[in-house]
Amino acid sequence: MNLWPPGSLRTLMGNSYAGQLRTTRFEEVLHNSIEASLRSNIVVPRPVFSQLYLEAEQPLAHNGRTENDDEDDEDGSETNSPPILYQMKSPPEGCCTTDGFCQAGRDLRLSSLASDTLDVPPGFMLVGLKSPSLPDSLLVCAVDHRFLPDERGHNALLGFSGNCMGCGEKGFRYFTDFSNHINLKLSTQPKKQKHLKYHLYRNNQGVLVKGAPICWRGHDGRIRQIGPSISVGHATSDEQSPNLPLTHTSHTPSNYSASHANGLPQIADSAQPLTNGHHAIPPISQAVINHSGPGRPSTIGTQTNAGPPKKRHKGWSPESASNGVLENTVKMPPSSSTLSSSTVHPVTTTGVRLDTATPLSSSQRSLTTLSPSGLSVAVPDQLLHTCGLQPVIFKGHGPLPRLTGNVSEVLVSSLLQSCYLSSQTLPRVYQHYGPSPIQPLSTEMQILLTVYYLVQLGPDQVPLIEDLEQIFMRSWRESHLSEIRQNQQPQTPGSQGRHYGIETPPTLPGLPQNLGLPHQQPLTPSQLPWLAQLAASSCGEGVVVLGEQLGSLAQGLQLMFSKLMEGGFQNTNYAVVIVTASGQETQSCVVVTGKHQCRALAESMFSPSEGLREINHQLSSGEAQELIQFCNSLGQDGDMDSLLDSATLDSNEPSPLSSSQESTEDKNVKNTPSPKDSRSPKERVLTSKETCSEYSVEWREVRPIQLAVARKLLSHVCAIADSSTQNLDLVSFDRVSFLILVPPSEVTFQQTVLHLWSSGVLQELGSLDQECGSQRDAERFVVKMDQSAQVQIDSLIQEAHSNSYTLYILVHDHAHWDISSAAYRNSDSSLGLVDQLLNSRQIRDAPNILILHVTSFPFALQTQFTRISPYNEIHWPSSFSNDVDLYHERTRYFGVSELLESTSSGSSLPLMRYDSSFESMASALEERFPKLHSAVIRTTVLIHHYCLALMAVSGRISGSHNLHKHTSVETLGIVQSLLSAAQQCPAHHGHMVLLRIPSLALAAWAHRRLSRVRRQLGLEDKFEIILGNPGQPLNIGQSFIDQIKIWLKIQEADWAPRTYLELEALPCILILSGAEPLGESLPRSLKYCDLRVISCSYLQRTTLEQELGLAAYLLKAESRSPHNPGPGSDLLESDAEKLSSTDNEEEEGQDNENSPLSSNQPPQSSPGIGAKDTFPTQSSMSPKAPKSTKASTPSPSRAQTQLPHQFSSQAFLYPQPSLHHPSQSQSQTYTQAQQIPSQNQPVPQTHFTQPYIHQVPQPQPQQPLPPTQPRRHPSKSTSSGSLSPRSSSPHLSCSWARGVSRPPSVLLPRSLYDIITANDGSGLPRCTSFLPHMSVAWASSFRPLLSKMMTCTEQSLYYRQWTVPRSYHMDSSNRTEGRSDNFHPRRLLLSGPPQVGKTGAYLHFLGILARMLIRLMEVDIYNEEEINFNAETDGVQHSQSHALWPNPDIMKTLPFDYTVHDPKYDDISLVYCPSYKPATDANPVRQEDVCLRRRTTRIKLSKYAAFNTYHHCEHCHLYLGFNPRYQMYESSLHAFTFTHLRLGEDIQLYFIIPKSKEHYFSFSQPGGQLEGMRLPLTTDRSPDCIKSPIFTPTTGRHEHGLFNLYHAMDGVSHLHILVVKEYEMAVYKKYWPNHILLVLPAIFNGAGIGAAHFLIKELSYHNLELERSRRLEGGGPAGDVWPFIILADDSCVMWNAVDLDTRIGPVEHAVSLKQVLQHMEACPDLAHYGLCGMRKWSSRGLADPNQKDPFSRGHLHDFLLLNIDRSQNVQYDQNRFTCHDIDFTLRLHSAGLLVCRFNNFSVMKKQIAIGGYRTFIIKTKMTDVPTSVGPSQYICAPDSKHLFLATPAQLLLEKYLQHTSHKLFPLSTKNYEHPVLSVDCYLNLGPEVTVCFVSSRPHSINICTTGLLFSGLLLCFADAFVTPSFLKNFTFLKGATLCVISADRSSLRQTVGRLELEEEWRFRLSDEFQTANAKEDRPLFFLTGKHI
Repeated sequence: MNLWPPGSLRTLMGNSYAGQLRTTRFEEVLHNSIEASLRSNIVVPRPVFSQLYLEAEQPLAHNGRTENDDEDDEDGSETNSPPILYQMKSPPEGCCTTDGFCQAGRDLRLSSLASDTLDVPPGFMLVGLKSPSLPDSLLVCAVDHRFLPDERGHNALLGFSGNCMGCGEKGFRYFTDFSNHINLKLSTQPKKQKHLKYHLYRNNQGVLVKGAPICWRGHDGRIRQIGPSISVGHATSDEQSPNLPLTHTSHTPSNYSASHANGLPQIADSAQPLTNGHHAIPPISQAVINHSGPGRPSTIGTQTNAGPPKKRHKGWSPESASNGVLENTVKMPPSSSTLSSSTVHPVTTTGVRLDTATPLSSSQRSLTTLSPSGLSVAVPDQLLHTCGLQPVIFKGHGPLPRLTGNVSEVLVSSLLQSCYLSSQTLPRVYQHYGPSPIQPLSTEMQILLTVYYLVQLGPDQVPLIEDLEQIFMRSWRESHLSEIRQNQQPQTPGSQGRHYGIETPPTLPGLPQNLGLPHQQPLTPSQLPWLAQLAASSCGEGVVVLGEQLGSLAQGLQLMFSKLMEGGFQNTNYAVVIVTASGQETQSCVVVTGKHQCRALAESMFSPSEGLREINHQLSSGEAQELIQFCNSLGQDGDMDSLLDSATLDSNEPSPLSSSQESTEDKNVKNTPSPKDSRSPKERVLTSKETCSEYSVEWREVRPIQLAVARKLLSHVCAIADSSTQNLDLVSFDRVSFLILVPPSEVTFQQTVLHLWSSGVLQELGSLDQECGSQRDAERFVVKMDQSAQVQIDSLIQEAHSNSYTLYILVHDHAHWDISSAAYRNSDSSLGLVDQLLNSRQIRDAPNILILHVTSFPFALQTQFTRISPYNEIHWPSSFSNDVDLYHERTRYFGVSELLESTSSGSSLPLMRYDSSFESMASALEERFPKLHSAVIRTTVLIHHYCLALMAVSGRISGSHNLHKHTSVETLGIVQSLLSAAQQCPAHHGHMVLLRIPSLALAAWAHRRLSRVRRQLGLEDKFEIILGNPGQPLNIGQSFIDQIKIWLKIQEADWAPRTYLELEALPCILILSGAEPLGESLPRSLKYCDLRVISCSYLQRTTLEQELGLAAYLLKAESRSPHNPGPGSDLLESDAEKLSSTDNEEEEGQDNENSPLSSNQPPQSSPGIGAKDTFPTQSSMSPKAPKSTKASTPSPSRAQTQLPHQFSSQAFLYPQPSLHHPSQSQSQTYTQAQQIPSQNQPVPQTHFTQPYIHQVPQPQPQQPLPPTQPRRHPSKSTSSGSLSPRSSSPHLSCSWARGVSRPPSVLLPRSLYDIITANDGSGLPRCTSFLPHMSVAWASSFRPLLSKMMTCTEQSLYYRQWTVPRSYHMDSSNRTEGRSDNFHPRRLLLSGPPQVGKTGAYLHFLGILARMLIRLMEVDIYNEEEINFNAETDGVQHSQSHALWPNPDIMKTLPFDYTVHDPKYDDISLVYCPSYKPATDANPVRQEDVCLRRRTTRIKLSKYAAFNTYHHCEHCHLYLGFNPRYQMYESSLHAFTFTHLRLGEDIQLYFIIPKSKEHYFSFSQPGGQLEGMRLPLTTDRSPDCIKSPIFTPTTGRHEHGLFNLYHAMDGVSHLHILVVKEYEMAVYKKYWPNHILLVLPAIFNGAGIGAAHFLIKELSYHNLELERSRRLEGGGPAGDVWPFIILADDSCVMWNAVDLDTRIGPVEHAVSLKQVLQHMEACPDLAHYGLCGMRKWSSRGLADPNQKDPFSRGHLHDFLLLNIDRSQNVQYDQNRFTCHDIDFTLRLHSAGLLVCRFNNFSVMKKQIAIGGYRTFIIKTKMTDVPTSVGPSQYICAPDSKHLFLATPAQLLLEKYLQHTSHKLFPLSTKNYEHPVLSVDCYLNLGPEVTVCFVSSRPHSINICTTGLLFSGLLLCFADAFVTPSFLKNFTFLKGATLCVISADRSSLRQTVGRLELEEEWRFRLSDEFQTANAKEDRPLFFLTGKHI
């Protein structure tokens, strides 16, 4: 309809006086103006009357009234009597009388006190008070909150109690006294209601500003209380959800204030008329939301009411004032009937209708008897019978009168009233944005807007409550746009920018620029009826306004009923009753009287379960029999049953289509007759030769994108484990178990079992034996969520509790199905079971249970109270990014967004459409049978159409050509395609037709009816009819089962299909029943998805998308140009990329022919989408019939002309020369039978014209030819793999093979089609802005719309911010006081579009998770056999095998083994030993073995392993001390200084000691100077401690070092000290806050492992002396202090012990480090040993013949027990980087100390590739020079110009000797018998040189060198013990090499002179070298010479 255009009335306005309207030509001007404006395209009327009042010169206040007018209105008086004059009390003498100041002279103005600190007593509130003398200012006062009304205008005590905020005077008990004190200077009686105007609050800057108005009797005296209380919080009402036709709203009148409309759609702009469902308003800014907490937006509404009055004698009582409140309060249904069995819905939870939409039965009259006494309306008898409708009354403003009489035939709803309420509570959102007065819409404007909205609705459109709500909001926003913008000015630029891709538009198009602005005047009640009647007059009788001469609503309703009974409303859809009697508030209600609207509204008031029960009742009671009989009658063509009885069943007579409908394809089949055509199905299936080469089924293929999603899931699980919150300790799990929860659908259950079994996951997890087991065994891992699920869940909980090392994954598939709260669960319903089980405390607190929710529609799980963290959401990724195929998929997903896109492509028949012929017949029958449910009528008509189509197509009914007009063209085409498809394939492959009938009873009736018709027509062998009942298994005829078994090559005799996927290529009609789909996957042979009878009443996003998701499909990737990934917005299918379409229209013309949306389709000349049928026979022709698409039923002309044209276009992209020949394409069987102008020439697109299409009354089922079928591709199923034609030939004879490349066609109801295909203001499909689910509500009406540019993550955050769960949602209880979230840490959400492959993805995830756990439980252990064993073993065993400890006397008799056996030293010099005989036949080391020399083995970690920082478990969190849940451990830094003669200076070390470890140390006083470590006594015996301190030197391994010894020590007390370098102190402290750190001095930052061990040993000895001194001072014996320490490598991971008591011989098993150390410390003679250790583990360690002795003497490595007392005089070389342990052991042995290796213990070393003391970096000092420096460059001649290196000199020397000694000592190379003599130290001279170690110390133990000729002499830092006489004891070969090493050149010369070396050695000047260090780096010098 047309409303006022902009500017149309501006010339009509003028000034008036005293609030009176101008009368000059007023009526004429107004009438003409309104009449002209009604022809405009603008929806919201201009405020005509607001420009016709009051003097312009008068200052205007908010809402267009003067201040004086405001005061008068606010007086609260019930009459219009003049005000009573008031004489103020004169102020005391000397008091201040200035306006704005109190009598004490203190300033009270808000502008002055805004920044001051005010003392507000408890219970008082700051209030802004208006003074008539200061119109622009507010005065600040404090008032007791008990004397102020609440948000509803209730509960204010009479009287006053306030304080002055200026002088601070308190205790004003009368407002009169207070007004005198603050100098109000009033002329009327002071009243608090009149002057206390606003609440005050402090904004974010701490400034006191004006807030919300105080709710006195209705703000400004214009708002009436029309609803219950509103408060901040989430919705708890069971009000029906929005998007339902004016009966379902998302706002909750009982507890919530915000409007819950679906978005902010545009009302209209001037160029586009408004149609229902097409509104779009640009969204408002996010910044207007008042956040009550992080992520918790809330809106606080302004609620007013008609009381309390100022004086109680006015007759007010709480009961009378609450009448208007109680009638709108939504009653909570009794708990016994809160949930239905089908779906979760706000109304579903009730067994009866709520009072928001209540049939007024006698048992429910109390719900509508809340009107004032004496006012009642009698409902006429026989109302439904007389009028053929059940009127719906929408309560509006004021109480609805009580209805009496025939109340069962009237429905009453309060949703419109709730809409009014929400629109009047909007302004409270803006209370924190400044002091400007923002007023709600007036009652009159709401009513007028309602009339305009009803007027513009089409005759078949049903009003949507959210549309009206958005109109209100749009009108209000436009009226206050300037204030809103002003309030948003202070915002930062960041807050005004893009929020979810939404910005506030500068203007609101389509709205009058001056609508409702504050400077305009509101409508008066007296003008409203007349203006509403003028508006209604533009639509004739469609909307009738009853407003004249009405004194009450009762009178108006009585008049309405009278006219209704008299037939006066036959052409009227809506009657609006308006009461504007003087002296009372404006009242209104809306009565729906249109038959179509009444039916739709009445049915939408049913919950889904109630609707199904009503349908069942109508079927069982026989009410539908008259309808069925009526449909069976075909008029002049007879009766359908009679025609069926006359059907000819001659088996020899072919049953093709009639000649006028027959296709060439069918003719070709008939022209080549085959004997199989006449065989029975049983005979046919047994002919194995008749196979189709194009058919293939592959179940186990995992697509690349599924693998990517599985890895994303795994990475999220790892992120939880790595988060250091100890919510998931992956390292502690050794296996995976799982349980998959599915909805209670037998097909879904079997489908999941099939996927699970075929995926191989069970075998991979070890859950089933590899060889045995069947598919039945997989059923125990899948649970249907019905009553039987409780037992399996409980069993899993018990199993998880007892198996703490197993990680249990609960996969909740189809997770959106049951989100009901367990508190609302019925015993006979499965709803609420998920909440009861998955949200139970046992599962929530189990640390080894992880929940994975999987769904295509995650919206209901993304609310403000969700349990799932946004970081734990995994969204299905997009296959394309910037037109690049990311995963190289062989398939392309075609889902809901592509379906919606096809409706607007404009170049081809949309895949999604409606059937106008069917809609016309259904509408006619709905009017004829008003008492029947529309689902019964529509289903009956649909099945009637299918039966007639079967009869017409079968050819077995005489005169079947007359049957065409009784069915629709769409149905006829579907049946025709179904029957003809199987004839085109030698194996009789066909396709599936899906009929979606939600009612089980209707579906069963449809199945019986269709089966009977099929039987009577003799078509049982042509196709199967399947009833898909969720609660029952599939039932397929045996002949079809045999056929499927042949196709799938199944040999099992008792096999039967259990899933729809196994019906691939079976020609069938599947009748899918159930209130909603439950996750059933459909085969790729699905061609038609018939949704014409689904309910149009429940318009939620989830409900709509899961119905449309039945048609989701996987297409061949080749069916689209590689540069054009596909049409459609992916907002509906969780695209990880942007949600907007990426189509390029210019590329569409080159799309592959297989694309259903390619633009090479010819333009259509038929009417536009959704237009009325323009064909001659409207009853039998659909407007969609002449159109076609390659994925649906093309018209004959379409297929004929399209085929050659598409071949030519495709040849450009896919060159196929053979396809260019027209003769070849003409010869194919797919061309149509009808003649075309030239079959040999491609017909241009202009040939597709309307006149030609008229020649073809019916579409043909044949499809155009796909150009190629080159590869197999996965099936349509979620993860089943691939179904595809194998042949690449374009000449396909199999209809199925062609169909798998095309998505199915979808048929929808007209009303649903119109809503779905409309776009909202953001350009997205309208359904995306619907309420996401019935169980949630919008948090605010001020939410922005979803944006095209939103990613899935942003979409999730959008729903998390803007939706709240209703009371029956399982997350409604997920709130914790004081927390903004309450996420479950082990809960994940996987979302992806339907049928995309989520099942395969999460099954693969289970497999790789199990493999990862195995990988995490395993480490790479060095597994190397010991080296350098003597070729000749003596075989003597010195100790008994069962000896627990070594005997010192026996050990002294053992020879010391000088040879190094550790395989890590296989590249060092051998240590000469006379008894060692090297193997002469040893194989040389191959070059390829160099990098593989260190052999490792994967070993599973034992429970006694040492761990790195990545390990988290509940047992060792206190040990680690790194947990956000616990307070970080405090630690202190302590200095410790001691003197060492060798270093020549004091050494200062630093200890970082945590508070919890201070008891291991002694201090001078608590918190004072560190004195030393406490050491135990030798006599101490405790099983709960280790006596030896453990020192672990480490560098570069703060994350990977194995310092967590909690499990290795089995929890016992121990002292563990990490020895770190000074520059690494901070990072080690961060990662190991509860460990003691010993920080080396800064001078050792570049030192090697020798320095660390040197300082550890010397510090320990110094501490031992200190401890002995303390013991002596305390009177104890000094010698009893424990003298041992442990030196442990940072890669020791596990320890083992040899068990000698087994029957099969020695067996090695894992033991704790505690057991090992306690055993060694318990050795009786341990004090006799200087050094103890153990062997390194090897898998062949026990089999080695050299390991027979339990104890041995030799070199020890990695894990040492050192006696610091006995080894006092033997120090580690602090300069050493390599082989320091070999050097130390040799010197320790030469000093006469016993060295013992415990061979029955072994240590496992983990391979750690990061850090460590063996990681050396040799680099130059010049950064611009490459660092690749060879060993020859490590030295240079002194004083030469050489490239200096930034590497310690000692390291350069050691590395030089290691790599070049074979040149330095040429006589020693591979000459074991003539080693190099090394005095007092061992240096590695490379593996080709043998070193003989001797000690120069007196009384040292050396090998016998008599007769031994040495090939060289190595003197390294020779001390005074090396003398010329000592050297003369050794004999050298002639030409032997001498190498003398010193710290500088002078000491080098002194050494040569002191040792008289020149007597026997010859030197040259060129033989002096230094390391390549700069002078400041103190290079080392060495001199070489030759023996004379």
